[in-house]
Amino acid sequence: MSDRSLTPRTAAVIPAAGRGVRLGPGAPKALRALNGTPMLVHAVRAMAASNAVVLVVVVAPPEDTPGVRNLLADLVLPDRTEVVVVPGGETRQESVRLGLAAVPDDVPVVLVHDAARPLVPVDTVDSVIEAVRDGAPAVVPALPLADTVKEVVSGGKGEPEPVVATPERARLRAVQTPQGFDRATLVRAHDTVPADGEGATDCAGLVERLGEPVVVVPGHEEAFKVTRPLDLVLAEAVLARRRANDGF
Repeated sequence: MSDRSLTPRTAAVIPAAGRGVRLGPGAPKALRALNGTPMLVHAVRAMAASNAVVLVVVVAPPEDTPGVRNLLADLVLPDRTEVVVVPGGETRQESVRLGLAAVPDDVPVVLVHDAARPLVPVDTVDSVIEAVRDGAPAVVPALPLADTVKEVVSGGKGEPEPVVATPERARLRAVQTPQGFDRATLVRAHDTVPADGEGATDCAGLVERLGEPVVVVPGHEEAFKVTRPLDLVLAEAVLARRRANDGF
C-alpha cells in the first residue's frame, strides 16, 4: 500500500508541546532520544513516509520553538514534503487548533499524530488516509483490547475503587494515531466544541460531539505510545529489530 500514489493531498499535524512528566525529568517528551534521535524526528519521518503527505506541521512548546525549527531544518525528507514549526498552546486541543491554522485551505485531508507514537508503520498511515479519501469524515486506527476493562468510581491515590461495570471487551478498541479527518469537519469541530478543563485529548472525540460519524481501521502494535520509561525500552527493541530485518 505504501508505494501507491495516494490522493488527495494530505497534511499531518503533530502536537509536540507536552512535557511528558511520566517519562521523568528532562527534555519535553517529544524531544527525548530514541536510538540517539529525538522521538519527534522519528514521528515526522513516519508521516513523511506516506506518498500522500505534502506538509507536516509540528506544534512545539513555545519556549522551545526556535530549537525545534533548528532540529528539523536539515532533516532529509522526500521532496514532496514540507515541514513547518509553529508554537503550541496551553492544551493539546489548543495546540492542534494552532497547527490546523497553518494548513493551507487547498489541503483537504488532515492527520493528527502523537509525537509520542514515533514508530507507526506507513501502511497504517495510508489506511487512515484512504478511509478519509473514501468519504469518512473522521478515521481512527485502533486495536482490540487484550485485557478486561472495569469501570470504577474514581477515588484518592492508592485508595480502593469500587467497580460499577464491566464493559463488553469485544466492542472496545484502544485508539491510536494518526487520526485522519476531512479538513472542513476538523476545523468545524475545533471552532464549535468548547475546550473544557484541559481540553480534548482526542480530536475524533470532538468530531463525535458534532454528531458526525467516526470509523475505525486496523491499527498496529508498533504504533504504541511512549509514555513511561519502559516504553522507551520497548521502542528501542522495535528499532533494533527493524535494523536487523530491514536495514532501517
